[in-house]
Amino acid sequence: MTDFHPRRAARVLLVDASGRVLLFAGFDPARPGHRYWFTPGGGLEPGGESPAAGAARELAEETGLRLTPAELGAPVHSETIEFPFNGVWYRQEQEFFVVRVPTWQVDTAGFDDIERASVTGHHWWSVAELADTDERCYPVDLAALLARVLATTPTSEASC
Repeated sequence: MTDFHPRRAARVLLVDASGRVLLFAGFDPARPGHRYWFTPGGGLEPGGESPAAGAARELAEETGLRLTPAELGAPVHSETIEFPFNGVWYRQEQEFFVVRVPTWQVDTAGFDDIERASVTGHHWWSVAELADTDERCYPVDLAALLARVLATTPTSEASC
């Protein structure tokens, strides 16, 4: 039986005016051949950081887009996943927020050391691209999640 490290996280579906979602390309340092695409976000700070506060903090660190937790609104999706990263197995409860922007120039200056070492780029993906790709994307049902979010969330955009 695997011992899992429990973790709470917040992730952001950053969506541009064309309905494309921002994903980062990365790999697991302990398994360099395990490459994948993933949404901005990450673990909540110890001491009770709220998911909205964590999502806003991670969004600023990873993309340069600064929003208040209130501007993120309510989560649009939640899930519990289990995965290894850098030799540690995690059981992660995560919530997803959606942020719409007309466009955004990604600024990764706020990356931490592990992000600088394991993130290799970024790309804006459409629902069709996600549905058609053979590349590994997380969450695994991202195409369906993005399609649902685009159909059910208001199109008002964050002021950037």
